Order: sequence, then structure tokens, then C-alpha cells
Amino acid sequence: MRLRLLTPLGLAAALLASSALAADKPGEGVTVRPVMAPSLEEMFQHRILFRALEDLGYEVAEPEEVEYQTIHLALGTGDGDFTAVHWNKLHHSFFEDAGGEAVLSKVGTYIEGALQGYLVDKAAYDAGITSLEDLKNPETAALFDADGDGKADLAGCVPGWGCERVIEHQLSEYGLRETVSHNQGAYNAIIADTIARADSGEHILYYTWTPYWVSGVLAPGENVEWLAVPYTSLPEDSEAETTFKGKNLGFAVDSIRVVATNDFLAANPAAAKLFEVAKLDINAISAQNKKIRDGEDGSADIDTHVEAWIEENRQAYDSWIAAALAVTN
Repeated sequence: MRLRLLTPLGLAAALLASSALAADKPGEGVTVRPVMAPSLEEMFQHRILFRALEDLGYEVAEPEEVEYQTIHLALGTGDGDFTAVHWNKLHHSFFEDAGGEAVLSKVGTYIEGALQGYLVDKAAYDAGITSLEDLKNPETAALFDADGDGKADLAGCVPGWGCERVIEHQLSEYGLRETVSHNQGAYNAIIADTIARADSGEHILYYTWTPYWVSGVLAPGENVEWLAVPYTSLPEDSEAETTFKGKNLGFAVDSIRVVATNDFLAANPAAAKLFEVAKLDINAISAQNKKIRDGEDGSADIDTHVEAWIEENRQAYDSWIAAALAVTN
């Protein structure tokens, strides 16, 4: 059998074709290991990035699902490559505890305008209960008593999320320990009970955040209102901006960012650029989360939501891919 040897011209053409292929798929041969919380409502924002990484040639491993502090620890020890659920202010102590800038980087600003705070039903708000401090009055607090102990029942934050540290700090700081109970547990179960009581015409007091579906069901300005706090007091960084539309919500007005390991970013400039330029509107997440709550909660449903978002935002999405490819050319 005769071997066919490439001519110098043919060899050059083959090398050019190989180089072009590598430029189009800079992630070829690399498996990316995402880490995220065990929350269906945060899968959408991750899978959009997964799709973009795949379009760049990367293989995306099945995400490791752990709570937020453990997410950061896993990245810090090299047991994962990135997450897209880091709240810049709320989770900063988790970032530092996991090794900080020595091993990790916050990249870009994926989602802007993330809020947290306390809300009550609109009837209570319109009757004059507009500040968390109002609940120091035992008679006022008793309006939100769901279990008969005379104290207001606050549908609160799951331990390990970060928000529970803020709530626990503020209950002490604002002198609310004697009149308010912080109910913690599975958030979806707690908030389902809260919504049922609201539907029955009872007064409600709860913590929530955006982006999330709750504010599509209990809509601020329509059937609930955000409470103000008397002044800013946080476990860390009390200089943070906590005012939204003229009201001090008590929690930092935040952004959600990608955190990735420095080693992964250095080895994968295309992925690093993708994380830097990707932007997702917070309202798109809340709308998708509402679809999950309404029953479109299967993995295939979420993939359908991702496909629809990409097609509706094709120009922006393609610009991410172009920017990522440009750093490898």
C-alpha cells in the first residue's frame, strides 16, 4: 500500500483548517465542572451559560449541587470550576472563607438588581405597618401570629443561604426578639403556607428575594409591600447600599456574579471572556421561575425555556460567543 504524503501546500492547508477548527471550538477537549445550589429556580441561569460553553466546544459535567457556603468551599479546594450564583455582597464572606482572590475570581456581572427584604400584605401596610420596627409593638406583631403564641411569624431564610445571618442579626439589632419568631426550614413549604394564608385574607410577614417566582404571585405594589428598616445594620459591610426606590430594605442591593477558579480562568480564556460579557435580565429569571412554579418544572421544560430565551435574545447571545472566540484568534 502506498502512503500518500501531503505536499507542502497541502500540509499548510491542513494546518490552517485545524487552526480554524480550534479557533471555532477553543474549549474542545475540556470538561467544565459547575457547582450550584440544589434549586430548580437557579438552573435556568446556569444552563444558558452551559449552552454557551458547549457552543465554544466545552463539555459541561453534571453540576455538583450543594448549599451556597459549600459551593464556594468546593471551588476554593479545586473540586469545581465555576458557579453562576454568587451574590456579590451577601456571599462575599463565603468567597473570602474559601480562599478569596488567591484562588478565586469574581467575573463580570451576570445579573443586576438582586433584592432581598421583608414584606407584609398590602392591607397591613396601608393600615400603617410600613417598617420592620413597627413590629416591636406586641399588638402589631400579634396581627401576624400564625401559631397562637402571640408573636409575629416571619417566613424566613433557610440556614446556609447567607440571608439567615442578616435576619438573625437584625432581629437582635432592632429589638424584635420578644415579638417576632424567625421560622426557618424548607423555603418552598414555608412560603406556600404564607401564600395560602394570604389567599384566606390573613395578614402575612415574610422574607423573599428577587429574582424568584414569589414576587410574581405576591406582587409588590399590588397585594404586598416591602417594609423599610429603621437604619442599615448588617453583620458585615454596613456601608453597603441598601436603599431601593427611596426605601431602605435592610439588605444590600446586590448583583449575581460568576465565581471561577483562577486556574480554570487562566487555562480557558474563551470561557473567562464569556463569563465577563454574559448578561441576563433579572425579570427573565423571575418569569421563568414562575413557569416552574406553574408546573413546567422538568429538565426538558427548563431546556425549552433556555432555547426560547436564546432565540429571543439571539443578537446578545451571539455577541457573547463572538467575544469569547475573539480572545483565542
